[in-house]
Amino acid sequence: MSALRFVHAGLSDPGRVRKENQDGWTARVRDGLFIVSDGMGGAFRGGLASRIVVETLPALVAERLGNVRDLSGTAAREGLGTAISELSAHLRRETDGEPGLSGMGATVVAAVIRGRRALVGHLGDSRAYLLREGRLARLTEDHSLVRLLLSQGEITPEEAARHPARGRLTRCVGMPGAAMPGIRCPDLRPADRLLLCTDGLTSMVPDDRISALMAPPLSPAGACGRLVSAANLAGGKDNITVLIISILPASA
Repeated sequence: MSALRFVHAGLSDPGRVRKENQDGWTARVRDGLFIVSDGMGGAFRGGLASRIVVETLPALVAERLGNVRDLSGTAAREGLGTAISELSAHLRRETDGEPGLSGMGATVVAAVIRGRRALVGHLGDSRAYLLREGRLARLTEDHSLVRLLLSQGEITPEEAARHPARGRLTRCVGMPGAAMPGIRCPDLRPADRLLLCTDGLTSMVPDDRISALMAPPLSPAGACGRLVSAANLAGGKDNITVLIISILPASA
């Protein structure tokens, strides 16, 4: 069965409150690799952390997944997981003993597309979604304290939306110890759309609204623009980064 094709677009915006943009994203189309990262630790440190993520992870993915064609297999899942864990250790080494870099970290969400599958890995609360036939499915589960409290039934979804611990992560790039990224491997179909984004979008715009704003027939670039505008209209309290990959039928 022929591989699917894809087109993509990405957009990053500082939002309406913060002066600096600490988010980063990259697309390596030849490798089918797409990455979004949200830096943490202050203006300089956050921006540096996300830049390290988007510049370092592609080589690690190439090393671990270079010869892997079947993304649904154990080797692929372990390969992406290892690459992200190595990324976390690399960022931690960059900060150890360096004045002014204490507390530097980042989220990451990455998608590798090969054949008719996507392999998605993440650390933190940057998310991946799959839009299919008008239905939006979340592919990642936030590595956050609020998500942990929700899963344990200690708070309600309504309480989570305004909980004072919002933004506190339980896992991130650069965390102490071994990082354990979340990994998913959804199949892909023509007309699907993948969205990778930072919490500057998801903290401002609910999922049902995201679904409507990113739907075809609008182009990926147009959809990115609408999502960023919606986040800013809702307050733009954080940096906003969105990356949309539109899946197309295989060439004849």
